[in-house]
Amino acid sequence: MKTYVPTPSDIERKWYVVDATDHTLGRLASEVANILRGKNKPMYTPSVDTGDNVIIINAEKIKVTGKKLDQKIYYHHSDYVGGMKEVTLKRLLETHPERVLEHAVIGMLPKGTLGRSMAKKLHIYVGPDHKHEAQKPEVLEIKERA
Repeated sequence: MKTYVPTPSDIERKWYVVDATDHTLGRLASEVANILRGKNKPMYTPSVDTGDNVIIINAEKIKVTGKKLDQKIYYHHSDYVGGMKEVTLKRLLETHPERVLEHAVIGMLPKGTLGRSMAKKLHIYVGPDHKHEAQKPEVLEIKERA
């Protein structure tokens, strides 16, 4: 018996739209990461990018629990001496809310070239509008756990 391994030509990619309104940040990010990886398909293979494209709208309406708005800090470095910058989740949601979701989802993808190719299929927008109507995306309902 032979084992089936999908090749890139075998993969049919779909487009999904996810509304982030009132979803918890980590729970939404893990569901989106699974779709980007292709874990929702029966042909999933860890070493092949079998995932679909995901469009997230209303990124500014994401919610978090606890005191994360004030206590969660994102760091980045300017590559100069003493160039460590930090910004709280509250400030990042006010200025660039799409970066919060992008950071969470990409952190759940594999590292390396495979993960980077999966991350290119993630499209995040502030507000209800996006520019991918031509791809005819399906609305994906993600259930919020109680």
